[in-house]
Amino acid sequence: MTRNKPMFIAVCCVFLLAVLINLLGVSQVLNGGKDSADALMISDYLPLYCLGIGGLLLYFLPKKLMVGVFSLLLISFLSYNALLFLNAQFDFGLNMTVAIEQFFYVLRWVLLGIIVFYGFVKKTLTFWILVSLLVGISIGHDFPFFGQSLQIFSQIFLKLIKVIIAPLLFATLVYGIAGHSDIKQVGRMGWKSLLYFEIVTTIALFIGLAAINISKAGVGIKQADAVIQEIPKVEAQTAKEVILHIFPDSIVKSMAGGDVLQIVIFSVLFGIALIMVPMAQRKPLLGLTESLSETMFKFTNIVMFFAPIGVGAAMAYTVGHMGLGVLVNLFQLLLTLYVALTVFILLVFVPVALIIKLPIRKFIKAIAEPVSIAFATTSSEAALPRAMEAMVSIGVPRKIVAFVMPTGYSFNLDGTTLYLALASIFVAQAANIDLSIGHQLIIVFTLMLTSKGVAGVPRASLVILLGTAASFGLPTWPIFIILGIDELMDMARTSVNVIGNCLASVVIAKWEGEFDPNSEETAEINI
Repeated sequence: MTRNKPMFIAVCCVFLLAVLINLLGVSQVLNGGKDSADALMISDYLPLYCLGIGGLLLYFLPKKLMVGVFSLLLISFLSYNALLFLNAQFDFGLNMTVAIEQFFYVLRWVLLGIIVFYGFVKKTLTFWILVSLLVGISIGHDFPFFGQSLQIFSQIFLKLIKVIIAPLLFATLVYGIAGHSDIKQVGRMGWKSLLYFEIVTTIALFIGLAAINISKAGVGIKQADAVIQEIPKVEAQTAKEVILHIFPDSIVKSMAGGDVLQIVIFSVLFGIALIMVPMAQRKPLLGLTESLSETMFKFTNIVMFFAPIGVGAAMAYTVGHMGLGVLVNLFQLLLTLYVALTVFILLVFVPVALIIKLPIRKFIKAIAEPVSIAFATTSSEAALPRAMEAMVSIGVPRKIVAFVMPTGYSFNLDGTTLYLALASIFVAQAANIDLSIGHQLIIVFTLMLTSKGVAGVPRASLVILLGTAASFGLPTWPIFIILGIDELMDMARTSVNVIGNCLASVVIAKWEGEFDPNSEETAEINI
């Protein structure tokens, strides 16, 4: 049957919303926040619940099995409402609070079991991460002590992510800077590209900063007292201390300590120095950094196979430890990101397109496929080959595409930089750390550099987020919370990354006066 991805995302959101409303409602009943009469109103959410689940089943189930599952859902729905009606008419003395809790408990786990079963059929990492998100929430709610014991798996996953930081940043930055054979030929395009990249990503950072300060999505998350005592405080630093901290005493010490900013400074200077070395001596190091970069991409992919377990464990621990109220902050954070990215597109991409007189309809048609790939895989790198071909097809010379787009995947990840600014302040808000505007601007300055080394692979921004939090003494436990919905956020920010780099290639081509939608090279490409 036809798979409609926007519809799939929509029903996923409906399903998650229904789960949230249901679980919060039941929790209020159990905690005495609702009386038995109010408890009956929770059944009003059942159609929403079934709508979301039904949409998921429509997307994943074969038609024959779908009929059976819907029959089961219909029988459950009718039986439940019949029980409510009979109890109201004949006063059977049933404890409706317990009945509601048990009904949703059984229904939730039966449907989760069905979805897990089809995870083995789909065999996609994205699907498994979404499944683990739902399973983790349910485990944390229904078995809080067991959910808290799963924290070790999320900690293992985060350790595996952290170990990627130093080699990945060093390799991608050095090769991105020094990897061009003829520096003189690309020099002009280089400074134009970097100027454009820096302006656009800086705007993205400030939009993210403004969005999270307006929404305050992290405010109100409550951590247990024992954990609060372990949260390191952000100490005031003088301007001299901040400047001195930027530069490493020892690169080995910086890598061992995971100091992202110092690693970036060293890598940038190393890349510039490597440019000055004759090609004969430069080539071995370039080959080494390229191989290291590719190896770290593969290493990251291997680690991401552990992501479903890490995400599920993180959500189970978070919900089991903090309760379901934290999910309200998660959805607020998700909404903040999507709104901020939309504002960024309207205030930056659209005006840029109008200024350079871009054929917008043709551009949208060209980028539709690579953006869809990026959205589905949450990987900018996966969409790169098709995106490059698409830009050639609308009139950007191949030599400009070959320079601008790969460089942009290190220096122009607009969606990711916006997210990093937003998420960094969310971490501070969740930990109840009041950052001054000065501290926030220092974080933005740091992200202006560290975000340039973000790899175009799924969830690579977590690497930078963890490194930035460590550099500024922020706690890492709120990142466990973000990890639970990072899949949904990654879809949006990765799509914006691809759009931004496609637009950048057109901007540089226009700036160079070489954009030609009627060229022979364009005519040979079929979108």
